[in-house]
Amino acid sequence: MDRLGTDHRNVLRDEEPGLTGIRTEPEFAIGQRALLVQTAQGNILWDSISYLDDATIEAVRRLGGISAITISHPHFYSSMVEWARAFDAPVRLHAANRAFVQRPDAAIEYWEGDTLALNSEVTLIRCGGHFPGSTVLHWAAGAGGRGVLLTGDTIYVVSDRRYASFMFSYPNLIPLPGSAIRGIVSAIEPFAFDRLYGGWFERVIRQDAKQAVTRSAQRYIRAIQERPQNT
Repeated sequence: MDRLGTDHRNVLRDEEPGLTGIRTEPEFAIGQRALLVQTAQGNILWDSISYLDDATIEAVRRLGGISAITISHPHFYSSMVEWARAFDAPVRLHAANRAFVQRPDAAIEYWEGDTLALNSEVTLIRCGGHFPGSTVLHWAAGAGGRGVLLTGDTIYVVSDRRYASFMFSYPNLIPLPGSAIRGIVSAIEPFAFDRLYGGWFERVIRQDAKQAVTRSAQRYIRAIQERPQNT
């Protein structure tokens, strides 16, 4: 951590009222950013970044601190223990990902089932797919009350912001089967959301996000079921 601090710093950026992005610059790891969801019932840190310093701790405390930490999937576990200790906050992870936790700690609390309400505004949804316990976060008060979904890369916002995609392995470009895509769409179906934030700055579907996910899933399933024309 000390070595990283010699040439890196964290930046905070307002995404919308009640939502702040936190990213390390210059880019570190895979360039992901965390999101701080600010609610009257406590702030939730969604996903994690590796670097944490006193300046970041103070900036987050000015925004109300952190009451709980939750992370979409194991690739972002990184320094979750340091974040938990700095803010005396539990880390809520889905039990299906327990085997991927490399640093067990008393701050980690596992949950089971399909959903977990963290408070009246924030609900965790297990979607599976990328990892067995891959999770997204629904923030009911986001987007002016129209609802927001935070997805990491469980639902990955592509360069064309009208669409998202889904993979088992992003580095190796291994796709998910159609059954897994249907499971992801089914998991989020009960929740209303107009906006979707992926795991990186600018990877945002700003409106009609639920329809975009449905449209993307239909396109994906159609593509993997059709025979390629150039074989």
